[in-house]
Parts: sequence; structure tokens; C-alpha cells
Amino acid sequence: MNYYYITGTSKGIGKAFAEYLLENPSNNVIGMSRECSIKHKNYRHFYLDLTVANQISDFTFELHANAKKIFLINNAGTLGFIKPVGKLDAETIIKSYTLNLIAPCILTNAFMNCYESSDAEKVIVNISSGAGKNPIDGWAVYCASKAGLDMFSRVVDTEQKIRATHPTENIHRGFNIFSIAPGVVNTNMQDQIRTSTKENFSRIADFFGYKENDTLSEPKDISKKYFDVLSDIKNIKEVLSSIKDY
Repeated sequence: MNYYYITGTSKGIGKAFAEYLLENPSNNVIGMSRECSIKHKNYRHFYLDLTVANQISDFTFELHANAKKIFLINNAGTLGFIKPVGKLDAETIIKSYTLNLIAPCILTNAFMNCYESSDAEKVIVNISSGAGKNPIDGWAVYCASKAGLDMFSRVVDTEQKIRATHPTENIHRGFNIFSIAPGVVNTNMQDQIRTSTKENFSRIADFFGYKENDTLSEPKDISKKYFDVLSDIKNIKEVLSSIKDY
């Protein structure tokens, strides 16, 4: 059996990931979010507010003796308020960083601690963004948190490669980690962007254009692309990438 832990499964890309995986009876999906919108015999849900650090740290991964694959997909994320620095409020900054960066770090740490001795294929997938590589006005916290997630992924990958060279380490028990950006996808985040103003976000016209010109990818299509890539992780050459690279 295969086990997939996914954050943010109530909507958007996270829900599309879960629904795609559940088409295969060999897959078990464990969702984590404040709401549940999936009913399936191979789906379990944990009601977690991933903006609250104590709820994240209290979550416990389960041992799966029969597992062939165990995945953690850190998908949940938020733009927060689209406003320039100086116009943000402290609570939104804290919650946005917690959801976008602190939650993936805590969950990845717990995931690796739990499954260190497992012989299953163990993969961590962080949902990255081009915003983590390019500054975008009005998105300071989102850009910074995604950049932090990318660097966190690179460090974990470096540590795993160092451990793999140690003579006492069992290489087959190592973890693979990837930070993969989905591109521009038709989700609620896009709806939020289009409610902004040019005063707070200079590129708003571009995002209206994506909608009007039908250039937004659909979550269902993006989920298939992700798992086509992840079906053979040996073909993924870099820790950081975009789904459009494949």
C-alpha cells in the first residue's frame, strides 16, 4: 500500500491531489485541513488549523508496516493580505508564515523522525512558487515564505546526501525531497488576487488576463502532471523545479 499525507485537501490543488490518488485502490490518503470535503473509503481526515503552531506540533504520523511508498505533500498555503509592507497587520503576517513555512518545517521534521527506519520509498513534496524566486509587490510575506521553503528543501536534500555517504548509513532508508512550483492554477487564490487593487498590486491586470485568456491550468490537470513526474523520482534532477519543466 501507498500512503500520502497532504495538507490543504479541502479545496484547490490539495483536493485535486487527493482525488487523483484515490482513483488507485492501492493508495491511502490522509488529509490535513480545517475542513473536509472528501468522502472515500481510503481517505482519512485530520481537522487541523495549520496556522496554529500547537496544533501542527501535536500531529502524529502513524507507522505503516506494509507501506511501499510514504509521501508528505506540503500543499497548504496563503497569500495573506495583498498589501505593501507598512500596510500589513501583525496577526496576518504571523498566520501566513505559520501556514506557508512553519507548518511544512514542523511536519517534515516529524515525518522524517517517524519514518527514519522504514524501508518504504519516502518522499517529501513542497508546493513551491515562482514568487519564492522573484519579488512581487504586495506579496512580501508569500514571496519570503516560499523562498524559505525552497531553502529548507535544499538543506534537507544536502543533509540526506551527506548521510548517504556515511559508511554506517543504509542508503535505501533515505528521504527524497522536492520543492515543485505548479505555475498559475485556477484556484481560490487566483480569485483573491483579482479582488486586489492596482494600488496594492501593480500586476493585477496580468492576472485578469490569465483568466480572460483561459491560460490558467486546472487543478485536476496539474495533479496528474505532478504524479506523472513523481512516479519515477530518479528523473527529477533538481530539488527546486517547476511542473512546466517536465
